[in-house]
Amino acid sequence: MFSSLSSLGPTVRPGILEVFAPGRAPQVTCFDVLSRGLDPLPFLRVTFREWQDTISSTGGRSSIVHRARVFWLFFVYPEPQADMATRLQFENSCEVGVFSKLTNAYCLVGIGGSENFYSAFEAELADVIPVVKTSIAGTRIIGRLLAGNKNGLLLPHNTTDQELQHLRNSLPDQVVVQRIEEKLSALGNCIACNDHVALTHTDLDKETEEIIADVLGVEVFRQTIAGNILVGSYCAFSNRGGLVHPHTSIEDLDELSTLLQVPLVAGTVNRGSEVIGAGMTVNDWTAFCGSDTTATELSVIESVFKLREAQPSAIVDEMRKSLIDSYV
Repeated sequence: MFSSLSSLGPTVRPGILEVFAPGRAPQVTCFDVLSRGLDPLPFLRVTFREWQDTISSTGGRSSIVHRARVFWLFFVYPEPQADMATRLQFENSCEVGVFSKLTNAYCLVGIGGSENFYSAFEAELADVIPVVKTSIAGTRIIGRLLAGNKNGLLLPHNTTDQELQHLRNSLPDQVVVQRIEEKLSALGNCIACNDHVALTHTDLDKETEEIIADVLGVEVFRQTIAGNILVGSYCAFSNRGGLVHPHTSIEDLDELSTLLQVPLVAGTVNRGSEVIGAGMTVNDWTAFCGSDTTATELSVIESVFKLREAQPSAIVDEMRKSLIDSYV
């Protein structure tokens, strides 16, 4: 039977053979289940079915002892493709959005993490944008304390002078780095933005709202996500798409999508976590998610953010042209 597998294509692997016979327990033999680290259920296919007779020969006479029903099941794997979203951990935490911040112009990574965490960002981004190790207010949870896009970076009031100067020296010249006096100092939890629009906590100061609009070059809207005021924690969006809290209603999705002018999907990361902003960080051509993110969640992320269509070099070239135009 296995000699005919080649006709089914190179991505088909023998999966499970079950033999059901009268008076006998089912026999199950596993061949290649999970050998490529995939969840088998979405790929299960029944490809062959037959009745098989078991023959007993005695004294030159043959008789059917029993008739068994045989199912041949195969796991059909998709052709391998390069992942546009990367799964990783910061030490033992899957909340990669807590310890990093990714934009189209730079990437910030919390200082003091494992070298594997930093090198994952470097491998994906170093040829395109700077990857900078930093701390904010002496902590590593930088993704929850700052907010930024390709135009600027906002830092909380407790950022030290040394950290502020380090970031100004490390980031591209066109990125405006500013420390702001705001009582809600976890700016990453209170602000979600792309390069054109920002959603903010409803209780931010009016002065802070004006600074956000000025430094980041965005329109600012005070919003909630599925009733949560911490908009930065419960959504993530780029200039191409966005992922929001799974309990967001259809009406709210439509309203937010109209404000942001990008398609939105309600979903999760890290095997069901609703805290999207903490579980991932994304720009227009790549994303980084916690290692607990499932294959299904990863597929949704790559789809809604259009990561498989993205060409980083083309996006960066377009950004450079717009910067040149603004200076001329």
